[in-house]
Amino acid sequence: MPWWFFRRRSRPAASQTAPAAASGWQLGEVALPRLHGSRRYLQEQPYLLPKDLGEVNRLDFQHYILRAVLRGNYLAPIQQPRRILDVGCGTGQWAFELAQQFPQAQVVGLDLEQVKAATSPPPNYRFVQGDILQGLPFDDNSFDFVHQRLLIAAIPQPAWPGAVQELARVTSPGGWVELVELSTHISNLTPSGPANEYLASLTGQLAALRGLDSEGIVTRSLDRYLEQAGLVKVQRHPIRVPLGEWGGRIGSLLALDFRTMWTAISTPLAARFQIPEQDVLQLIDQACREWDELHSSCSFTVAYGQKP
Repeated sequence: MPWWFFRRRSRPAASQTAPAAASGWQLGEVALPRLHGSRRYLQEQPYLLPKDLGEVNRLDFQHYILRAVLRGNYLAPIQQPRRILDVGCGTGQWAFELAQQFPQAQVVGLDLEQVKAATSPPPNYRFVQGDILQGLPFDDNSFDFVHQRLLIAAIPQPAWPGAVQELARVTSPGGWVELVELSTHISNLTPSGPANEYLASLTGQLAALRGLDSEGIVTRSLDRYLEQAGLVKVQRHPIRVPLGEWGGRIGSLLALDFRTMWTAISTPLAARFQIPEQDVLQLIDQACREWDELHSSCSFTVAYGQKP
């Protein structure tokens, strides 16, 4: 089936959850200003992080860290998929690599906007603009492998079950859905220190105001969401990763990623809680020092299931 055959369905699935109604977050409520200095944020989405060149660079950097942590780009036992979908594809790097790994497959990356125009994308890759919260613009049973990762800061917590049902809807019988998430709750970091707890508290409050998960519910529920969507052979794999220079190369890279991510929302945090931004940046510095002092680590969760 050629990529251009995919078309938006005329009506959303009954299980689909509208973001405003389900999340408690309304457009214009607790909105991030469109521009904070040189950073660009989305006003009409609950997404916390910027959408700009700086975030593009961080997402690519984060991709390589995850690939090293997972020792590959996925854990699901896929064989030779003919059609692959990456929901929330970001820069498209994961999808590019899958397109190269499976040259016989048609690979589609979907996101709110194309944040990085590749000069020479793989010939079997296409970008499609869309929003999981509004329903996927594809027919039922369209893909053999559907992948989604790190949308904890984009999908309101009450909307997750419906979003995963939508992923399952577009998956072909026998195909696989894989989810990868990092909990934003402080319990994900062990051991933690006072700076990390305070910073996580501020971030959690800002996330909760926008309907996002601030209690670690989503990460703990990924397998349950897959089962509720009717998938079978569901597996859940927590992966503990060292955070900080004490953890060697991976720990150092992940610490840089976390620092960059927190710095990206330092201005919104300062504005929302009326804290001088310099104090927020100092808090981030102190949190980073705690990782090495306490030998902290965090965990990613990978969950996947097969459509019967």
